[in-house]
Amino acid sequence: MEPRLIIGQGLAGTAVAWHLWQREVPFLIVDRDEPVTSSKVAAGLFTPITGMRLTLNEGYGSRLAEAVPFYRHKERLLGQRFLHARPAVRLFKNAEEPSRWAKRMLDPAVKPFVQAHPRLPLLNAEVFDAPNGGFQMKHAGYLDTAAYLAASRAFFEKLGCWQAADIRSEELAVDADKVAWEGRSFGEVIFCQGWEAGRHPWFDWVPFAPARGTILTASGDLQGERRIVNCGCWVAAREDGMLRIGSTYELKFDSPHGFDPAKLAELYQQIKRLLKVPVVIHDQQTAVRPTITQQRTLIGRHPAKRRVAFLNGLGSKGTLLAPHFARRLVEYLLDGEPIPAGMDVAGNL
Repeated sequence: MEPRLIIGQGLAGTAVAWHLWQREVPFLIVDRDEPVTSSKVAAGLFTPITGMRLTLNEGYGSRLAEAVPFYRHKERLLGQRFLHARPAVRLFKNAEEPSRWAKRMLDPAVKPFVQAHPRLPLLNAEVFDAPNGGFQMKHAGYLDTAAYLAASRAFFEKLGCWQAADIRSEELAVDADKVAWEGRSFGEVIFCQGWEAGRHPWFDWVPFAPARGTILTASGDLQGERRIVNCGCWVAAREDGMLRIGSTYELKFDSPHGFDPAKLAELYQQIKRLLKVPVVIHDQQTAVRPTITQQRTLIGRHPAKRRVAFLNGLGSKGTLLAPHFARRLVEYLLDGEPIPAGMDVAGNL
């Protein structure tokens, strides 16, 4: 069996590699090995109810039911913990949101993800400013994405199926039977490059809508609060005691690693409104989320080059979505299983 060539070792490419490994299909991951990428700096949060409209993420229950055993298996295999289950608190931003939430709570699909009788007061009033109240979510948490990706890379390197390189399109020879690169032959090439795949001539027609974002690493005394807290910005205490705070959202940008000072200043103001305790900012990291219009994830084969495959558009939900869509892509490529309606990249040309 000819190996598969995976370009990019973010959350998408890593999940594809794990699914191929479990099916004993040989592969080679080629990654540019950049220190800052959207997957490496991501907070890795997963929470069931998000957004201004306080809506349940589509398919959250089934995606979570697949993602948790996927990551737990990797923890056992690699001897390291990555996935941290944490309740999440969503504070109401204004006096109108409580009535909106009261209507949302009538939806039977929402109730399994909400703590019916959380402790009161919901948060320590000496630490958090929560004048409008809020609610607590169950089945939430975060993935330590940097640790997961590094441990996966070390595992793949030991197997001899990881390589640092920047593959250019002109270096790939694609015909009806195989893909060739650096004198090696592959059954397929799978692009998992994130937002920069839109710069590739084979995928410049994909409707990318990349969003740049900055996440802060900070320290502050939350007096033992371990839950994820969200109100305009989010704050998450990590296992090492540091805080991750985020994030900005920029649809217009010139550089992938720069930042908008006005957006960053707005984030600082949100922190000051949420937290009553002092916070020291130690670092900030900026990367670009691989978002496709209408927040879609697209998978499949290139419509004209059947040996070229694609997985992209995980956006800010890569932790939750990567295991599922990587599996669907591998089942499509190896078994001919159909792609879910509206998610075939070839259908978006």
